[in-house]
Amino acid sequence: MSIEDQVNMVLDKIRSFIAAEGGDVTLNHIEDGIVYVDMHGACQGCSYADMTVSSVVKTIVMEEVPGIIDVRQAN
Repeated sequence: MSIEDQVNMVLDKIRSFIAAEGGDVTLNHIEDGIVYVDMHGACQGCSYADMTVSSVVKTIVMEEVPGIIDVRQAN
């Protein structure tokens, strides 16, 4: 299974948490061990989006996908 597939599986697991707040998260790309995600819906432009990425998405992705060293919002 590719790293992209692994990351997408993890994002699928946490998607319901983010959807409960009216948002969504998708994989943009992976470069040099860093996952770049896009926030959608209510999360797009929300002042808490950075915190969601850094405290929720980053923590879970880094725990579950070997080789990932960071998770950031794509801009």
